[in-house]
Amino acid sequence: MPKPYPREFRDDVVRVAQSREAGVTVEQLAKDFGVHPMTLFKWLRQADVDAGVKPGVSGGESAELREARKRIRLLEQENEVLRRAAAYLSQAHLPGKGSTRS
Repeated sequence: MPKPYPREFRDDVVRVAQSREAGVTVEQLAKDFGVHPMTLFKWLRQADVDAGVKPGVSGGESAELREARKRIRLLEQENEVLRRAAAYLSQAHLPGKGSTRS
């Protein structure tokens, strides 16, 4: 997998692409900066989302979502362990299941 471009570089390329003159294509800019045109299109689309121009999930929100999903997975695993422990302990204290106390 290729190494990601630095944030400053991406921001600079997006700024230049957004303020380009009429007649200059995104493909030309991408070639000038040495990135793939689809990569530049993705950066421009994400910049529009981050600026609130287009609907979508911004970069900060996606990081929050990843952390929230990670936390939810952990809590679900903990809940399952507790559920199994409760079931095991409830079976251990049933009368007539090898217990000497009645």
